[in-house]
Amino acid sequence: TADYLTGSGYRSVSDTTVSSYMRLIEDSFLVEKALRFDLKGKEYLSTPYKYYAADVGLRNARLNYRQTELTHLTENIIYNELRLRGFDVDVGVVPIRDPDSGYVQTEIDFIAAKGYSKYYIQSAYSLEGEGKRDQEIRPFRRLDDSFRRLIVTSDDVNMWVDDSGVITVNIIDFLLDWHILEKLP
Repeated sequence: TADYLTGSGYRSVSDTTVSSYMRLIEDSFLVEKALRFDLKGKEYLSTPYKYYAADVGLRNARLNYRQTELTHLTENIIYNELRLRGFDVDVGVVPIRDPDSGYVQTEIDFIAAKGYSKYYIQSAYSLEGEGKRDQEIRPFRRLDDSFRRLIVTSDDVNMWVDDSGVITVNIIDFLLDWHILEKLP
């Protein structure tokens, strides 16, 4: 981030300065930081963090509605809803061996945990398109535990479970039903 700011015409900015500013923005409750958790190594990664706007309306107003990427906004809304429902939320990292490039890191958007319950959740604005569903469930296939796996999408779908146990649910159903995670098949 410091390199990006320096390359964008700002005076020299150190990583320490950027970290200090991000802490201040967090302390003002404008953003929340989600930690990255390596699901294979069972440890938190020191960087990079992922930040979510606490209020997407304020975010959009500040950006003058220029960056309204529905995929990012949907992910942010799901994150906020999980936090509102009392879940601890991390971002999951799953290394996958790729025959061409060695190991690649895939991401599970959210690891939502509350008490003894844990859910792996992918946010997919749409599952239409060649290979999109496979792309979303690819990290799920590398996990060797029995926690529920869920894809939340804006597609017009009724909740359903595929042969591998991945549950797909519409975002409106997810947002309107406070206890939907507890009701999963």
